[in-house]
Amino acid sequence: MTKRFGARVVLNAVSLDVAAGEYVAVVGDSGIGKSTLLNVIAGLEPVDAGSISFLEREIEKLGDDALSLLRRDYFGFVFQAFHILPHLSVEENVALPLLLRGTASREKARQLIAAVGLKGREASPPRELSGGELQRVAIARALVGDPKLVLADEPTGNLDPDNARQVLDLFRREVKTNGAAAILATHSMEAASGCDRIYRLRADGLIAT
Repeated sequence: MTKRFGARVVLNAVSLDVAAGEYVAVVGDSGIGKSTLLNVIAGLEPVDAGSISFLEREIEKLGDDALSLLRRDYFGFVFQAFHILPHLSVEENVALPLLLRGTASREKARQLIAAVGLKGREASPPRELSGGELQRVAIARALVGDPKLVLADEPTGNLDPDNARQVLDLFRREVKTNGAAAILATHSMEAASGCDRIYRLRADGLIAT
């Protein structure tokens, strides 16, 4: 896939494969295009050339409605900025993907909240949580719907080393348990070290293993 912003080629004929149950990292400096890569894979931004295949569907050929349903039913996102809704409780934030599917499960949401170490905080509003706790909510929300593909954008970028290790261990464990394909975008080689494979995104838009 190729993606340009004006004259700048951010993704230059990038090619990668991720299998079910595989946890891979895309590493590179801040601002190099890792977030763009995730957004393109998810169909949030169009490609200029190439294709993205997911479950035998070509992402770039799907319309907006089909893409929205695909993301709702099969994708899990951990955004760099968390995107936790401030007016919802921890439990309501985690259960949101299920609610959008019409299959909201209080029990499933609580299981994931416990798995990320926040048991007892289900009713807490986001303003009462630390940055590390908000990140755990974001991970629980991404995994609650048993997604087939998980995209995590710098999930430990704002965490101290101890919290970062805990979050990454949790994330890997949950991804492997659910058998999802997962892509971790990070500038940290330490964060990437727990992945099955590492891709390096370069300043010229090329990617290498």
